Amino acid sequence: PTAQSSKTPTLSSLIALSLLLSPLTAHADGDTKTFKLPPIDRSQPSSTRCVLKSSAIGQSNAARDSLFDLRECSLSGSNAKGMDLSGVILENTDLSNTDFTDAVISKGYLHTTNFKNSDFTNAVIDRGSFKGSDLSQASFKNTVLTGTNFDDANVEGADFTESAIGDFDARRLCKNPTLKGVNDKTGVDTRESAGC
Repeated sequence: PTAQSSKTPTLSSLIALSLLLSPLTAHADGDTKTFKLPPIDRSQPSSTRCVLKSSAIGQSNAARDSLFDLRECSLSGSNAKGMDLSGVILENTDLSNTDFTDAVISKGYLHTTNFKNSDFTNAVIDRGSFKGSDLSQASFKNTVLTGTNFDDANVEGADFTESAIGDFDARRLCKNPTLKGVNDKTGVDTRESAGC
């Protein structure tokens, strides 16, 4: 090689440099900072629009034949046991005292929703964002929580006993200032149950 060729950047070094300077890769849904949601379809009455229904496709990849939008719905005390609720959009929704046992929620937008006293035992929640939601006294016993965000959520009194939380997600959960208290039903200390 000549002195000139050693000073000329190679294609591989240019590619490496462009990868370093390019924006970070896309976040999983649980970490996306901003969402641009469509307006709520108010042409349907809430008795038709506000219904928990399992995916007919039977896949946990949020593939549905239409938007699964339950924003501003009142569904307290519902039974979602064993349902596939992947791709659900929730905001200002009341799902307090709801049974989510054995449910699957993948790529769920679960913001500012009331899940107080809800039961997620044995559920799988993958890439869900609970940002700003009330999860106080909820049960996540034996729940798989992957890529799931609890930022600004109220988790006081929640039970995470034997839940599967990745190291990175657990570190973030442990920083939540509301991770305290005792679950009223199980008597379990919230912080200890999360492994913090």
